[in-house]
Amino acid sequence: QVQLVESGGGLVQTGGSLRLSCAASGRARSTYAMGWFRQAPGKEREFVSTISWGGDSTYYADSVKGRFTISKDNAGNTVYLQMNSLKPEDTAVYYCAADRSQYGRGSPETISIGTWGQGTQVTVSS
Repeated sequence: QVQLVESGGGLVQTGGSLRLSCAASGRARSTYAMGWFRQAPGKEREFVSTISWGGDSTYYADSVKGRFTISKDNAGNTVYLQMNSLKPEDTAVYYCAADRSQYGRGSPETISIGTWGQGTQVTVSS
């Protein structure tokens, strides 16, 4: 399995931007679909965005579509989440995640999370 380390969270004003990074390490780390989930205080963890193992398919929650962009680097070892036009309701701990199985499409219906990152706080002030 892979290990995941996130970075890039912080405090930003409404309308601002942040980019989260998630570096994967471990055997065959580039062969897993990956994604981002978030958990706000008092709420359940929710899907934000995922990307297929090859990087050719991406998926977004309706609440972030058109504002967030997920991508992978060429080696497939790092996943990014570019967040633009941030809103206070985007405030949450963001978790990177990797699929349990290799070579997955990463769609929200098919992904089964095998590894979670430690989480990074994103706070959007109004």
